[in-house]
Amino acid sequence: MSAVASSNIHLSTSSQAAAAMLAKVQAIAQGPLAAIADQIDRQGTYPAKVLKDLGKAGLYRAQTGLAGTPDLTSAIQGVAEVSKVCGATGFMVWCQAACALYMERSGNPALLGSEFEAHINGDRLGGTALSNPMKAMTGIEPMLLKAEPTENGYVVNGTLPWVSNLGEDHYFGGAATVYEEGQPTRDIMFMVPCQGSGIELKECPSFAGMEGTGTWGVRFTNFKVTAKNLIAENVPEFLDKVRPAFILLQVGMGLGVAQGAIDTMWAVEQHLGHVNKFLHDRPVELQLELDALSERTYALARLASEGQKPTLLDVLDVRAHASELALRAAQSALLHQGARGYLLSSSVQRRVRESHFVAIVTPALKHLRREMAKQSAQEMPA
Repeated sequence: MSAVASSNIHLSTSSQAAAAMLAKVQAIAQGPLAAIADQIDRQGTYPAKVLKDLGKAGLYRAQTGLAGTPDLTSAIQGVAEVSKVCGATGFMVWCQAACALYMERSGNPALLGSEFEAHINGDRLGGTALSNPMKAMTGIEPMLLKAEPTENGYVVNGTLPWVSNLGEDHYFGGAATVYEEGQPTRDIMFMVPCQGSGIELKECPSFAGMEGTGTWGVRFTNFKVTAKNLIAENVPEFLDKVRPAFILLQVGMGLGVAQGAIDTMWAVEQHLGHVNKFLHDRPVELQLELDALSERTYALARLASEGQKPTLLDVLDVRAHASELALRAAQSALLHQGARGYLLSSSVQRRVRESHFVAIVTPALKHLRREMAKQSAQEMPA
């Protein structure tokens, strides 16, 4: 197997339109994105133009039902193509995709129409603040935002430690627990404009990498939720609808980071293959595992696109496998590259940090394994 043969994300497109979209995404990723990947990772450069150009290429539109049946498979492949070059930008693409998911599934006319069109075209950018709610609803931690009913909706207070893909003119989907007479009654989900009254963005501590992800702490002070920005008043039911796509889109990050790592192994094979052949997790075996995982993921994505509900355990399993494979591939790439991979400027070194992020972003590998154990116990009672 040659380096060239292993360099492309395993594609399984269902139409010429999808193939054309992915070709545009690949050109953006390997061109303007590749040129600034190191700046995004270490200098905190936010790739606004790249993210908007990906929208113009049709990446954010693929998962929607605007042109008929959603093509979740192509959307995942697009996330993977971007993540192969820059994991941080792949993560922001996922944030934009998750936000589109909330808007479309909300059924709220105020979040659809021209607002939705601007989002999927990349004219406007948004993020997601469901890390805390996802963990809260599985009993891992309490909800950080509290809402109180008002005559016209709700007021929300509290602080989120970090939300990504944000900027002054951005927005994101968040959730809060509603309290009535001091008691929690239900959870609501809503869209939050970063320039909205009662919203304050606060700088986060420096991260080990991926500094350009537009990640901020967000403080809510009597932020108003009305019918115009309401996503759902039955959050568990809403999350049950969006969870498969939410998680499967995230798998694209792991697939891309793993593929990028495998490509860097092939890059040194001609010169170092005679010693690298004694290492475990060689590129041929990793590529075979990655291709098999990709096909499993796309099969689940096709079910979701067709309106069926993939088995949650299967969805969690491919997401966990993507984390584990990204970690192994990035670690092996470092060993294959040797000293040159230990340079701070090396894409291999960056990819090691990106693989760590894939494994800790919600749902983190430990959360996935916890939920998989619960699901397995339900399917196979003692």
